[in-house]
Amino acid sequence: MIEDNEIIREIFGDFDENINIMKEELGINIAIRDGEIKLYGDRVSIDLGQKLIYNLIEIVRKQGKLDKQNLRYSIQLLLEGQGEYVKELLKDVVCVTASGKSIKPKTLGQKRYLDSIKKNDIVFGIGPAGTGKTYLAMAMAVQSFKNKEVNRIILTRPAVEAGESLGFLPGDLQEKVDPYLRPIYDALFDILGAESYTKYMEKGVIEVAPLAYMRGRTLDSSYVILDEAQNTTNEQMKMFLTRLGFGSKAIITGDITQIDLSKGKESGLKTIAKILNGVDGIDFIYLSKNDIVRHPLVQKIIEAYDRFENING
Repeated sequence: MIEDNEIIREIFGDFDENINIMKEELGINIAIRDGEIKLYGDRVSIDLGQKLIYNLIEIVRKQGKLDKQNLRYSIQLLLEGQGEYVKELLKDVVCVTASGKSIKPKTLGQKRYLDSIKKNDIVFGIGPAGTGKTYLAMAMAVQSFKNKEVNRIILTRPAVEAGESLGFLPGDLQEKVDPYLRPIYDALFDILGAESYTKYMEKGVIEVAPLAYMRGRTLDSSYVILDEAQNTTNEQMKMFLTRLGFGSKAIITGDITQIDLSKGKESGLKTIAKILNGVDGIDFIYLSKNDIVRHPLVQKIIEAYDRFENING
């Protein structure tokens, strides 16, 4: 018996759209009678459906709502025999944004990524778009800064994008690269809120800069994030990694399927695993299409590209 009508409404979804997803994925029929959810189907499907409903109730009680991503991922875990991990994901809150939203891992891959960041000083987060690589790293950085574990946060990106030439853009170097750094600014604004974002940026305790600005520096007591690392050369990757000073941590994120370097240049992110694999204190976390937390079509798009590229070599 479920007494809370709000929980029932969230589980069923608008116009029963969540129920339709469960029917499609698990092959069960679902109805509600006198506050009880009834499941109809074969024994295996009913057993899965029952476990799913209990997990969904837990999600709604913890989060106050049930979105499509939570629902589909809960079903995926069940079908893989890992349904018990849903509750583990609900426990792990990284930080709370200025708007009150809890930032937490939404997939087991994301949880592995966060656990690795907590244990290691250098972590490489490698995977497709939409897996939360940079956003979660930035949330960890903000939390570490608030806990006074580091004195500043440095966010950097190589200014190489899809063949664009910086020379044709107006302004000085900072103004030229700002459009490429925009996603980092947007994520910071979302996590910190307008007031804290402005204050920290003005004080210089949070620095957003192109990778070229890192040369010659030693970064002590800093949380350093290198984003879009697939667009670094081997030389740039070595330069960045050797900037790390005492009391610092570095997170390097990238997608090796979206390299925009000019022809003949090798990606430093593709090479680095061969160089640093097995070094204590350094970890490589590989996220997959199953960790995508954007629109469900993003996962389908990536799968379609993979199929196309496999067929066409």
